[in-house]
Amino acid sequence: MKKDNKKVIYWLFTGCLLIFIMVIVGGITRLTHSGLSISNYKLISGTIPPMNDTEWQEAFNLYKQYPEYQKLNNHFNLQDFKDIYFWEWLHRVIGRFIGLVFFLPFVYFLITKQLSKPTIKKAIVLLCMGAFQGFLGWYMVKSGLIDNPDVSHFRLAAHLTTAFLTFAYTFWVALDLIYPSKKEINIPFRNLLRLTYFIIVLQIIYGAFVAGLDAGFIHNHWPLMNEGKFMHETVYIEQSPLIKNFFEGKSGVQFIHRCLAYIVVACVVLVYIKSRKLILTLPQNRAVNSILIVVFFQFVLGVLTIMLQVPVWLGVAHQIGAFFLLTAITFTLHRFTK
Repeated sequence: MKKDNKKVIYWLFTGCLLIFIMVIVGGITRLTHSGLSISNYKLISGTIPPMNDTEWQEAFNLYKQYPEYQKLNNHFNLQDFKDIYFWEWLHRVIGRFIGLVFFLPFVYFLITKQLSKPTIKKAIVLLCMGAFQGFLGWYMVKSGLIDNPDVSHFRLAAHLTTAFLTFAYTFWVALDLIYPSKKEINIPFRNLLRLTYFIIVLQIIYGAFVAGLDAGFIHNHWPLMNEGKFMHETVYIEQSPLIKNFFEGKSGVQFIHRCLAYIVVACVVLVYIKSRKLILTLPQNRAVNSILIVVFFQFVLGVLTIMLQVPVWLGVAHQIGAFFLLTAITFTLHRFTK
């Protein structure tokens, strides 16, 4: 049987689609403050939600034992709890389903010898990344069940960024199978793409910081953070020493996120300009055009999200935009690397 065939590629793209859905549901879960509604972790039985009034009341009573209910949501009734429970439950179920979709076909392809040795190694890396992603989800939720009724924004960033990178690597492995032939590489241009890739990932991390600290609900003006003030004047000293403001302060984190947005756009525009001096294949040309289009849409979404004080639908749209931007830059880097 032919190795690395179309079925393997479809399997990888299915994984990409499911991770994409997972990130969307995760964004809704975060923006609706649903992430701490399920305080225990049961791998198998946790896939089944409460099925009757008694089970719902037991789940609600368990929720009442933790800081989010005690400090923030003590006005909740059972229906309020059901509303937030749904999104966290759905998020966890999709995560388990993704694990099965990655693992079971991998075993099948392995037994039927449909994978080449390089693809087997890459698939094992993917499985490890997926398992680590699941662990980070539990580790993140755990941080919000002790004293502070909110998860650590550092753990949230690790959880979200790992999801994005798992998607990117899955997509990269699929592209390796679609475009198996190698070609001559323009090293300076490839290095520019690598730098752009790094800055985009850094921007995604800071986007997670903004989400984790609810930093998008302040400074709801653009292009200035506050009316009549320059951006740097609005970075209030919330933390000491000063450097902590850019990792733990709401104003400082939003300031860095805004600045990185301009740098990302500048890098992508530079990539586009530099690419015009190269002889491009059709996929390369489409790749460069795609990141230029996506980055401007994403920039506009970011501005609107801030100015409208992060409505759920727009916050999710902005996260989807980041996903598309990472997809575009991954495809572009692959086409100028392999």
